[in-house]
Amino acid sequence: MKFIVIGITDNPTPWFPPKVMEIIKQGKVFSGGKRHHEIVAPLLPANAEWIDITVPLDTVFEQYKLQFFNSSILQSIVIFASGDPLFFGFANTIKRKMPEAEIALYPTFNSLQMLAHRLVMPYHDMRIVSLTGRPWPEFDTALIERAKKIGVLTDKEHTPATIAQRMLDYGYTYYSMTVGEHLGNREKEKVTTLSLEEAAQRKFEHPNCLILNAFIHHPSSIIHFFGIPDREFTLLDGREKMITKMPIRLLTLQALELPRKHVFWDIGFCTGSVSIEARLQFPHLHIEAFEIRPECEAIIQENARKFGAPGININIGDFLETDITTLPHPDAVFIGGHGGALKGIIKRVLTVLTNDGVIVFNSVVAPKVTIDSQKLWNDACMELGLHQQPPLHIQLNDNHPITILKCSK
Repeated sequence: MKFIVIGITDNPTPWFPPKVMEIIKQGKVFSGGKRHHEIVAPLLPANAEWIDITVPLDTVFEQYKLQFFNSSILQSIVIFASGDPLFFGFANTIKRKMPEAEIALYPTFNSLQMLAHRLVMPYHDMRIVSLTGRPWPEFDTALIERAKKIGVLTDKEHTPATIAQRMLDYGYTYYSMTVGEHLGNREKEKVTTLSLEEAAQRKFEHPNCLILNAFIHHPSSIIHFFGIPDREFTLLDGREKMITKMPIRLLTLQALELPRKHVFWDIGFCTGSVSIEARLQFPHLHIEAFEIRPECEAIIQENARKFGAPGININIGDFLETDITTLPHPDAVFIGGHGGALKGIIKRVLTVLTNDGVIVFNSVVAPKVTIDSQKLWNDACMELGLHQQPPLHIQLNDNHPITILKCSK
């Protein structure tokens, strides 16, 4: 099976070199998006067959296989794709879906290259993020890591306006945005540079892409701490004890081995201090935060915006009754609150914890605490057959001693 993948722009009257024109002239089966079909239709042979690339893609690839299977003379399928088909493009999909297939490529400039060309902007140092049919995490990571120049591929959900609003919500206000619409289309092409506030109020025609540029020497509106001071957080009812203190927080993150983990669950997040610290220090993590008290949802959202920590998924309700089967399986879990149900929480976590996963819990020793949480922990670990690491005992100033406990399968 052979695929010939030809890159095109949004130009309604495309030009192709003679070799590509000959391929089109000799072709029998063609494929691409509906917009691609509109552009190249005048160039196709009269008896050409066309397969629309639509979701679900499995159906499209079944059609490709049927074409090859039902024809003894079909040598290749010609596919039209936007820009460079290897740049977040359809050639990558072919390689993934049909790794045995042969692929010949005739690429053109991708949209972000064209936008950089219009601006006469060097782009070798540009951080590339695709939001085309993809969620926010990679974009959020680029912001948290303070990338100075970010090229973004958009879609009809992740528009320039929604992107600008997300940046404003989390305090990343020190960027300008340049949007390129219908790049390659001489009649419709438009390039606009504007502030995030302006972009959030504008509608742009699709297809489009954008480049974000940080202001030179512009002071950040977000202070990135290594260990956020406790006083900076919005607290639950102003209660200073309802937060994992900063030094303990950092030791807890160390115990969780987060630099080499992928999915972190924070059970009993309260103010969100542990989740937020983890998000800022380890932006590669997928974070799920759980809390039984509904009033804490607004608190973690306020704190996440204050410290520029987008991308924390919030789950409100009793953890023991929450549907966790559809969530990414964790390899690091912190239990910040248990309400006397520590063993039940650990037992439920074990149903989804990866084989190399760890669970960390901080036990507080205080005169008014009637539940011996370290005994609950030890009993649970013994009953469930978990391997415990040596405990770490910490006391901060005049605060009650804390023991950082850690276990694994």
